[in-house]
Amino acid sequence: MTASPEPTRLPPLPARQSAKPQPSPTDGQPRGGPVEPLRIGPLQIATPVVLAPMAGVTNASFRRLCRRYGETALPDALRPTHDGPVITADGGLAAPAGLYVTEMVTTRALVERNAKTLAMVRTDPQERVRSIQLYGVDPATVAAAVGILVAEDLADHIDLNFGCPVPKVTRKGGGAALPWKRDLLEAIMRAAVQASQTAVRTCHREREVPITVKMRLGIDDEHETFLDAARIAANAGVSALSLHARTARQHYAGKARWDQIARLKEATELPVFGNGDVWSGDDAVAMLDETGCDGVVVGRGCQGRPWLFADIVSAMHGRAQRARPDLDAVIAVIKKHGRLLAAELGQDRGVRDLRKHIGWYLKGYPVGGVARGELVRVSSLTELDNALTRMRERLPERVPFPGTAAEGPRGRAGHPRTPHLPDGWLDSPYLGEEDRALLSDAELDVSGG
Repeated sequence: MTASPEPTRLPPLPARQSAKPQPSPTDGQPRGGPVEPLRIGPLQIATPVVLAPMAGVTNASFRRLCRRYGETALPDALRPTHDGPVITADGGLAAPAGLYVTEMVTTRALVERNAKTLAMVRTDPQERVRSIQLYGVDPATVAAAVGILVAEDLADHIDLNFGCPVPKVTRKGGGAALPWKRDLLEAIMRAAVQASQTAVRTCHREREVPITVKMRLGIDDEHETFLDAARIAANAGVSALSLHARTARQHYAGKARWDQIARLKEATELPVFGNGDVWSGDDAVAMLDETGCDGVVVGRGCQGRPWLFADIVSAMHGRAQRARPDLDAVIAVIKKHGRLLAAELGQDRGVRDLRKHIGWYLKGYPVGGVARGELVRVSSLTELDNALTRMRERLPERVPFPGTAAEGPRGRAGHPRTPHLPDGWLDSPYLGEEDRALLSDAELDVSGG
């Protein structure tokens, strides 16, 4: 067996001070200067961007594509020379181009050793930082799941999801509904932090495994939860917060309320990541400027656009370069993605998984409905290559980047919808006995928020 290369060692990053929101430049343009690095426990994040967990999307193959694009845009001094963990001079872990989080897994499935869940948390060995997002509603089960990830050396960072707006979750008190019950929220956060700390000590882990939290503004405008949740998180020992600046009622519709990210940053000393409507590198820098937040989280904006992370990394380090791929470059990425998925999942399953990405990849490019229809029916790498070749042969010699038609909103959006909640859920911000019975059924394999 070939020996692993010596880990790259980078100088430690300075600790980032809690910043207050700064006004945007008077010309209305994003700052465009290099961002300050961010430290979360032993994690040294030179470019504070996070790939959000998305069910059925952020598997190891897609995470690798996104990370590699991000790393191509790093300044030379930050660019790693090998795959896998990058150890800093003080023994921490470097995340040069940000964090790339797994699909969300439920704590109950992990504790029960569900085979699919165990496969999801066995992360890509090439990753710099193994970031895993958990969803759970029972403090003891959350603690047990965290203990497994830390004791079995499966994670370097664990994120807790309290943002899922899916009705089948919120109607049982889970997801974005859960922070309304402050006592339950506090119990889960404390259990997770304590379980991580205990497992680190017991198993003599080299580094602590920080716990972070992802949440929404609240259930609706009349039932905000994010400021109380931030206070509880700080007291519980949580290391950072991510705020999707929409309520559960908004779902993914309308505009994200960046002003509320600024409000959160003003209210807490914890690092804050903003989430919502980051479609470009310039959007990412604008969010930092307008809200004072410490980093950004990207979800739907990178669907079919893993090169968005090159855009964001360039923008955050003050560079003018932006990723504007022509159709031939997009075709090359589709082929690469297909081969990564085939290696990860097997050819049949991997190519089928790729189908959902193809429409996102080709958004805005004038390839025609016939080609799109053929591509979403391919079932092997050979069929994929042949369909892409036929598509390309019908088009002009050069098909340039189509501009705004290939950018902006994509994926699910829809309309605001009344949140589905358990009967009487809003009557009290504390958990009752009837609520506890409902929560036992709340852990479902669904998308994060």
